[in-house]
Amino acid sequence: MLAAILRQNPRIHAAMSSPVGSLITAMLRQMSQDNEAGLFIDDAQRQAVLSAVFDAYYRAIPAELVIDTNRLWCSKLPLLATLFPRARVIACVRHVPWILDSIERLIRRNKLEPSKIFNFEPAGTVYSRVEGLGAGGGMVGFAWNALREGFYGEEAERMMLLTYETLTTDPDRAIDAVYDFIGEPRFGHDFNDLNYDAKEFDARLGTPGLHDVGRSVSARTRQTILPPDLFHRVENDSFWRDPTLNTRGVLVV
Repeated sequence: MLAAILRQNPRIHAAMSSPVGSLITAMLRQMSQDNEAGLFIDDAQRQAVLSAVFDAYYRAIPAELVIDTNRLWCSKLPLLATLFPRARVIACVRHVPWILDSIERLIRRNKLEPSKIFNFEPAGTVYSRVEGLGAGGGMVGFAWNALREGFYGEEAERMMLLTYETLTTDPDRAIDAVYDFIGEPRFGHDFNDLNYDAKEFDARLGTPGLHDVGRSVSARTRQTILPPDLFHRVENDSFWRDPTLNTRGVLVV
């Protein structure tokens, strides 16, 4: 949703997660001592190669500012600070039970097609799906761990946490805070004219609708479809909701 809003600004490029994150991690591995030729690569060369990956991928993008929406960047803040000293990370967060609820709703809506999110395994239950999502390498668990790494790390001042609740109930305040944080002039966005989807990508995942964004920004209330014990199990995982845990003074909007 945030990308769908910001991409209205011609100065900004924003979309779904690009392959840059996976390219960077692959290059880090290949330039390490795991590769016998890593002996001939020094840190200056590593930095130049990694910077070139970003440059090569985004070279054809006419926008002046690029927002790469990969969940792994929270775990790579020291690297980003080295490659791009002015880089900032806007971490979009939501009360964790409702993230799991949304994914479960999507899976049930696509009842005739198994999802790659769960390795196309159709035999699971809501319990196994929540456990898989929350595992260290799961779609939610990895993002949650990466967020905590950045939130409590030395580069935490580069981070801003934008809550789904604020974005949907007060989008003007949310977007103004984003522009202030990244040091960009504000832009007049239309929160009732959003347009973004990734139908072909989602179809290949066996998860149609995964990246669909509603036409307008609004807060919708509903009853959860998660069993009560599952919902309550993760209620306390939204650590950013407790100001006493914000030891680095990260901006939370």
